[in-house]
Amino acid sequence: MKFILQFILRLLSKAVLRKYHPEVIGITGSVGKTSTKEAIFAVLSEKFRCRRNVKNYNNEIGLPLTILGMESGGRSMIKWLEIFWRGVLLLLKHDKQYPEILILEMGADHPGDIYYLTNLAPCKVGVITAVAQAHTEFFKTVNQVAKEKQIVVTHLEKDGTAILNADDEKVLAMAAKTEAETIIFGFNDKAHVKAIEFNIIQEMEKGFLQTKGVNFKIQYGGAIVPVFLPEVVGTQHVYAALAAGAVGLSYGLNLVEISERLRSYNPPPSRMRLLSGVKFTTIIDDSYNSSPLAAVLALRILSEIKVMEGGRRIAVLGDMLELGAYTFEAHQEVGAKVAESRIDLLIAVGERAKIVAEAARLRGMVEDKIIQFVDSIEAGQFLQENIHAGDLVLIKGSQGVRMEKIVVGLMAEPSDAKKMVCRQDISWKNK
Repeated sequence: MKFILQFILRLLSKAVLRKYHPEVIGITGSVGKTSTKEAIFAVLSEKFRCRRNVKNYNNEIGLPLTILGMESGGRSMIKWLEIFWRGVLLLLKHDKQYPEILILEMGADHPGDIYYLTNLAPCKVGVITAVAQAHTEFFKTVNQVAKEKQIVVTHLEKDGTAILNADDEKVLAMAAKTEAETIIFGFNDKAHVKAIEFNIIQEMEKGFLQTKGVNFKIQYGGAIVPVFLPEVVGTQHVYAALAAGAVGLSYGLNLVEISERLRSYNPPPSRMRLLSGVKFTTIIDDSYNSSPLAAVLALRILSEIKVMEGGRRIAVLGDMLELGAYTFEAHQEVGAKVAESRIDLLIAVGERAKIVAEAARLRGMVEDKIIQFVDSIEAGQFLQENIHAGDLVLIKGSQGVRMEKIVVGLMAEPSDAKKMVCRQDISWKNK
């Protein structure tokens, strides 16, 4: 059934692309794809008719659905038939509101995935965020991951644009493998679009230190413009903004316009988002997913944020999945990072997270600062009872560990969970 759906969706979506000729911006990478997609949408959507993927529509089923402008039919054959008919109507009639630009996140769980997606929707602009050990159950080495991801830029025509991360050596090396114009973004001096003066913004409110977001300055050529990103922490949001800035420049926007439009950047749920917690605590919700690189970056941010006297930095880390033979080493690396960071309490959730706990212990973290739980429900109950005012709590883990359950239990306003936290629809809650 999946093969039949995939075949029909491919035919319809390719026909729609041939009819309407939208420009495609393809985004891939081991981390930061969704944040980058949202930032690009924020920058371009005032000037152009744009559409981007919703939910996790970044694969052989979701991408065609995005092109067609429809949501999944799930297990209902009637809904799928309706989708196919609406796709046919797009071809029979002319939709004057069809997007000029499609902003498409492209995921790769297996070798060949990016080739399939770029063959389906060839890109005008290709964006690569970073390359790291992720989905190594099917990619045996990080070089295989890089080889797969680089297709997003190597397939570009000469009149296309490759947007590449200057701070990732494997991504930067891809500049030599594409005939397209290249715009490099990042923090180092090789970057064309560069971030300088990055700061985490904190203010005292009601007697407590509150983290408000991040600001930095974006530099391109001789121009420098300030940017503020509210309700998030982490350099991954800065990278997303920089990539979006590079895309905006390729479409003729200037830095002032880009900075203004980034104010409407809507960070995706559970990607280093700041939430108010119970008992006057602060949550860094990064529960959407996890990988070794993303976990290390999140821990670095946790260690850099100031806490009030008496407040603690608490890292709640769940299993990292789909790492194959790299599983043990990856969890060890994260545990070592915990030990060297200014972390006051480690909560390890899941079977694989035991490796994180043991590695932290072997690297010198005090025994009574490490607590292990079988699942997110037990961990959440413990935290609800034991956190106190001023604590800063990072929550991160792979999708299968369901760390978002901990987040919802700790939120000061759990009624906001549906719009701010991942996996809040009924289908997920019933799992």
